[in-house]
Amino acid sequence: MKFMNENICRKFSLRIKIILLLSTALFIFGLCSAGISYKIFLDTSVDQNKQIATGVAKLAASVIDADRVNEYITQGESAKYYLLTKTKLANIKNSTINITYLYVYKILEDGCHVVFDLDSQDSAGEKPGTVVPFDNAFQKYIPTLLSGGTIDPIISDEKYGWLLTAYAPVYDSEGVCQCYAAADISMDWLRIQARQYLLKLSSIFLCSYIVILIVTILFSNTNLIIPINTMAYATNKFAFHTKESMERSLEWIRKINIRTGDEIENLYESFVKMAGDSVSYIKDIRSKNEAISLMHSALILTLADMIESRDKNTGDHIRKTAAYTKIIMDEMVREGIYKDQLTDKFITDVVNSAPLHDIGKINVPDAILNKPGKLTDEEFALMKTHTTTGGNIISNIMETIPDAEYLQETRNLATYHHEKWNGKGYPSGLSGEDIPLSARIMAVADVFDALVSNRSYKKGFPYEKAFAIILEERGSHFDPKIVDAFFAVKDSAVRIADEFGKTENS
Repeated sequence: MKFMNENICRKFSLRIKIILLLSTALFIFGLCSAGISYKIFLDTSVDQNKQIATGVAKLAASVIDADRVNEYITQGESAKYYLLTKTKLANIKNSTINITYLYVYKILEDGCHVVFDLDSQDSAGEKPGTVVPFDNAFQKYIPTLLSGGTIDPIISDEKYGWLLTAYAPVYDSEGVCQCYAAADISMDWLRIQARQYLLKLSSIFLCSYIVILIVTILFSNTNLIIPINTMAYATNKFAFHTKESMERSLEWIRKINIRTGDEIENLYESFVKMAGDSVSYIKDIRSKNEAISLMHSALILTLADMIESRDKNTGDHIRKTAAYTKIIMDEMVREGIYKDQLTDKFITDVVNSAPLHDIGKINVPDAILNKPGKLTDEEFALMKTHTTTGGNIISNIMETIPDAEYLQETRNLATYHHEKWNGKGYPSGLSGEDIPLSARIMAVADVFDALVSNRSYKKGFPYEKAFAIILEERGSHFDPKIVDAFFAVKDSAVRIADEFGKTENS
């Protein structure tokens, strides 16, 4: 979980994408559903109110004596049965809360002539005989009403508000339409109900969305995000350092045991198989690399022994110098000297390459190589070429072997181990840190071994004298820091020299 929280995705996490996709889908679905539901609710409500208004209008028409309509218009409340009829109409209006206005009109060319107009909650009814002008929305129905026909309920939004009006014709004894009973239902309440309906619908949708979102997040976490991130974590933490660490990492991956029953499980099974195949492949490569490394070391030592066997003066020079370089570099690491360069790989390459630092002597004639006395200037000049010859030999090898960077330090040792800190060495006259670090280390090891070892033309110096000579050359022949590190392990250097001395004497 810590890994999942700390590893931020490049743009959006899978969880956010799922939430966005689900939210968008639910929003579109909710919007469409709300629109359709609202339309159905509105249409249903309007149809119900049309039926109510039509029924009330017909009921009102049934209580009116059509033969007395003209009398009602002219005489009003003084006409016979007018008040009784008005009372009946009021009872009909009050029988349902839906009816806002209930009235009876005689439709003539000049307008609507009031027969009955009951008082409403917010206004008094018109007096009998009053002529009410036609509304604009009413114009298209006038011809039908003048002829005594029937019309469907009308929905208008004029000065009296949003109204639904149903008309029922009132016929006299001869079957002639004398007037129309009309019932108005205010539809403003329907807007309020529609808003309340949408609010309830939105609340239900919001609750459903939250529940679906929680279930989806839990489901996606359990079946998608956590399994994927767990595999990512296992890959990120897979240890390739040793055979044991690889086995532990592989066993941990197998113990994850993802069982989602879908493509994620298929991915996990493939992931486990790939991890197992990779471990087997890496172990096989490492086994082969170890064999190659052992063979490489053996070839180096064999080649170095062949060169050394030609030089009867060197004894175990190649092995001793390798041992000296190792203790010097270990001390430099402890002291933090040149810590950026002294990596584990660098130390390994230098120790393994040390036996080949004099490989160029293969090109020096035996007469010069084993001469018991001092060399002439010409002979010494020829002897010095073993540095460039050695570098060229290693360079040729590097050109023929791909990925042979590990031989870089071998070439540096072979070419520059006779360079001096003050620039007076050979073959290139390099100075200071321009001289490769490996060659500067070998210079100390090489000279110390030459000083303390017995040769056919000289006897080895006592250790104290050899140390005094190296100390004297500190800063001129040798890198001061390397000399200081060498002196810190001089007791170890003496032990190495003594051990090889016993071997040589035996």
